[in-house]
Amino acid sequence: MGERAVRNTAPAVHTFEGEGFEVRRAFPTPRAEAPDPFLLLDHHGPKDLGPGEARGAPDHPHRGFETVTYILEGEAEHKDSAGNHGLLASGDVQWMTAGAGVVHSEMPSARIRRDGGRLQFLQLWVNLPAADKMVPPRYQDVRAEEIPVAEAAPGVRARVVAGRAFGVEGPAQTHSPFQYVRLTLDAGARVALPARDAQEAFAYVMEGAADVGPRPHHVVDGTLVRFSPPREGATETSDVVLAAPAERGADLIVVSGRPLREPVARYGPFVMNTRAEIVQAVEDYQAGRMGRIGV
Repeated sequence: MGERAVRNTAPAVHTFEGEGFEVRRAFPTPRAEAPDPFLLLDHHGPKDLGPGEARGAPDHPHRGFETVTYILEGEAEHKDSAGNHGLLASGDVQWMTAGAGVVHSEMPSARIRRDGGRLQFLQLWVNLPAADKMVPPRYQDVRAEEIPVAEAAPGVRARVVAGRAFGVEGPAQTHSPFQYVRLTLDAGARVALPARDAQEAFAYVMEGAADVGPRPHHVVDGTLVRFSPPREGATETSDVVLAAPAERGADLIVVSGRPLREPVARYGPFVMNTRAEIVQAVEDYQAGRMGRIGV
């Protein structure tokens, strides 16, 4: 088993979403294109909010892809046009398959909006294969206690959200081969995470710093790391190697997935394969065929 090389690194770009909350966008940016099958990665916070300061993303539609929201600190609420309503707390993950279309809202919890508090989360957009773009919408609310934690190496804790790593299986169900692992490294710790050579792989550092790859690239919080390109049809795995410096630890995610290698037509919250499908999505939303929250 070899070691996966680093293709490039790029700092996240600051931008604003929803009602005006700030995020660090890891991709797509001018320096980091979205790696197939992934579409977007945003990181909000950590931010300490005063009473009335919290902002979210009110009612908006999605079609043709999935959103994976990992609440690192704080609380968030979601509602949708199918009548679903839930609260996500620190360590929880929501895997929402928009499929044929859903209107939903993503907001800080009522408590945080009223009283203030600390909030930090990641949101990853994952493209759906053409055959699955019009599946019925589905939510997977994965609670923190349901995510298995493995001692991946001395001083390294691995939370496996999806796929298999370090002898444990993540609870999230995916439409294509996928691995989503959060790694927390103590200062000076080192870990090797096997990743399939046929899959696109990246890491993103939320906190701290790490040395990544066989010719170590030193990266700090808010940095995206893309590994060597996937090899179609490969059956081997290579290790993604990360080490925290002696003076500080690191909190990061490593995600890999099989490229779809399909045409992508994208317009805001709709991701399909053709322009005609995008036009249809807009028409369906405007006509109310994706539903409305509270209706």
